[in-house]
Amino acid sequence: MDDSQAHKVAIIGSGPAGLTAAIYAARANLEPVMFAGLTFGGQLMLTTEVENFPGFPDGIQGPDLMNNMIKQAERFGTKIMYEDVISVDLKQHPFKIKSDSGEYFAHSIIIATGASSLWLGLPSEERLRGRGVSSCATCDGAFFKNKEIVVVGGGDAAMEEANYLTKFASKVTVLNRSEVLRASKIMQDRVLKNPKISMMMNTVVEEFLGEERLNGVKVKDVKTGESKVLNVEGAFIAIGHKPNTMVFNGQIEVDKAGYVIRKGREQEAKVSESGEDAHYPSATSVPGVFVGGDVHDHHYRQAITAAGMGCMAALDAEKYLKMDRG
Repeated sequence: MDDSQAHKVAIIGSGPAGLTAAIYAARANLEPVMFAGLTFGGQLMLTTEVENFPGFPDGIQGPDLMNNMIKQAERFGTKIMYEDVISVDLKQHPFKIKSDSGEYFAHSIIIATGASSLWLGLPSEERLRGRGVSSCATCDGAFFKNKEIVVVGGGDAAMEEANYLTKFASKVTVLNRSEVLRASKIMQDRVLKNPKISMMMNTVVEEFLGEERLNGVKVKDVKTGESKVLNVEGAFIAIGHKPNTMVFNGQIEVDKAGYVIRKGREQEAKVSESGEDAHYPSATSVPGVFVGGDVHDHHYRQAITAAGMGCMAALDAEKYLKMDRG
């Protein structure tokens, strides 16, 4: 195809990282096209009140925050396509993107597809998500001051969430489906020493109870088959996350957990010593492809850190297009 017909930058994903990238890219006159997906807005679309995003002293509903970002991105000229990407070809230039409506080409791509929380798959869990059932302690923990809650999981993430939640909750009960925790010894020790945390081993969730909000959890002992109800007001699912990288499989370098690797980080020390400026901290293993947000970051997983990385990716893409493509 004619290179001049390709978009300067295509953004795949529409959470805080993707939309911040779109705002910066549009303001730099890069005329970005965004593939927002059919379920746009990322995990904040499943969150009720957000109190830790700067600029909203009284908090803001997650969907309202994302819709504000969408309006801001569109205001500066971002073309948003509410459709899913079916496949990407990163081996040709310009890069080829196939979506529900056809094929598109771009000189640079920003990957901001995020990561999806792993859930138990119960209908009651989906119904009460954001209404007492959560997958993010740092996002929602403060809503459970002096309340009893449960954490589902037995790995390091579950132990970390349980410890963190004791800052707010009066009691935290960890529900583990086997009699052995998968968490590291040091994380287990921290939990077992915490007087606010109790353990229920060999326990699975059968149902989350409540109409408008969670008011209990029905659990079953997998050894005895006995069921009972725990009177809790919060439930945090901490069984892991899955990065949304399926369309990039085999074309870009990822870590052992499947998260896209930022190759630019490996170059920063050398660049800072030499004084060169042609480096891209958000670069991936494919030149011209950048990454931001939870599809790379499996440590912080916050809206504000995702937004920051989206900003970095857009600035890097702008520099790349100017310096490497002229």
